[in-house]
Amino acid sequence: VGLLPKGITGYELDESTGKFSAYLDENCRFSLEGSYQLDYKPTIKGYISSGKLSSLEGVKVKLLFLWVNIIEVYRSGGSLEFSVGITSAGFPIDNFFVSSQCGCGLDCGDQIVRDSSTNSLFQSY
Repeated sequence: VGLLPKGITGYELDESTGKFSAYLDENCRFSLEGSYQLDYKPTIKGYISSGKLSSLEGVKVKLLFLWVNIIEVYRSGGSLEFSVGITSAGFPIDNFFVSSQCGCGLDCGDQIVRDSSTNSLFQSY
C-alpha cells in the first residue's frame, strides 16, 4: 500500500516487534484529495502489524489551521482509517495503490507517480 511518499531512501524493520523506521532526505509535504495537507518528517517511526500502523511519529495532517500528528492507520474493510487520537477519517484503500510524491501528491501533471508495490516495507503486512 502507498502510505509512504515516493522518495523513501531506506528503512529498518525489527520483524520480531514490528518496530520500523523509514527515511526521507528531507521533509515532504503535499495535498491529498484537495483538502488534506500531509507532512512527513525525514524520519518516520512506528509499529507495523497486520492491517495496522501504530505509535506513528513523523506524520502530520493539517486540520483547519492546526497541524496534528497521525498516530495510527488501520484497515477497516475496503478503507484505511487515519487516527489523530480524538478523531479519525477513512479513505478508500484504492487511493493508496500508488505512492504520493512530495510537492504534488498524486496530481503531478506529466510526472509518473510510481507503483507502491516496490515498497517492500509494507508488502507483507
